[in-house]
Amino acid sequence: MGNNVLIIDDDKELCALLSDYLSMEGFDIEAIHDGAEAVAHCRVQHHDAIVLDIMLPGLQGLDVLRQVRQFSSTPILMLTARGEDTDRILGLELGADDYLPKPCNPRELAARLRAILRRAKPAVEDATEATLAAGLTAMNAADRSATFAGTDLQLTSTEFNVLQVLVSNAGRVVSKEMLSQRALGRELSAYDRSIDVHISKIRKKLSALGGDNLIVSVRGSGYQFRLGTGEN
Repeated sequence: MGNNVLIIDDDKELCALLSDYLSMEGFDIEAIHDGAEAVAHCRVQHHDAIVLDIMLPGLQGLDVLRQVRQFSSTPILMLTARGEDTDRILGLELGADDYLPKPCNPRELAARLRAILRRAKPAVEDATEATLAAGLTAMNAADRSATFAGTDLQLTSTEFNVLQVLVSNAGRVVSKEMLSQRALGRELSAYDRSIDVHISKIRKKLSALGGDNLIVSVRGSGYQFRLGTGEN
């Protein structure tokens, strides 16, 4: 059985096209065309990934995203209008894992979904690879949990991936290109702020638990996870 993917989009013709293509690529597809119905559905039905159109009638896509993130960490890929950077950034801030502008190429959508699913379920070969720690920050790849000073950071799947790359390279500068490749599973494209938004969210979650200034920006190079505890 393939990965189960839910498409939330009011464009029924597009849903049919994407469903046909993704089914041929080995995905099990279900489509819902109404935002409120989709939220209710997601409360009782598990999916391996969700493709969410931001432009929905009634309950808007961003509202769907906000509500789903209150009870689910399922990877979500947004479909956004081409050039709508504000929607993309807001969507990432609300917990989306990645985005793709419409009209999208079904082949690229399939590739993005595979990358998201691969990163959401990494293979862990042994216990030494399953755990990471730097200062008061600890990560467990087996159950994809991350804590600071013993308290769960409640990261999304992609936030976990980003922090995992940083913590595994603690004390060293990690380029945005490497973060995009290892955390998002794709090459960094021009003007893509996905990594920056995910980093900002992780910083806020660490800071809320007392982990201030653990992730520092290195101008022109990338980001560095500091080896200290986060205390000033």
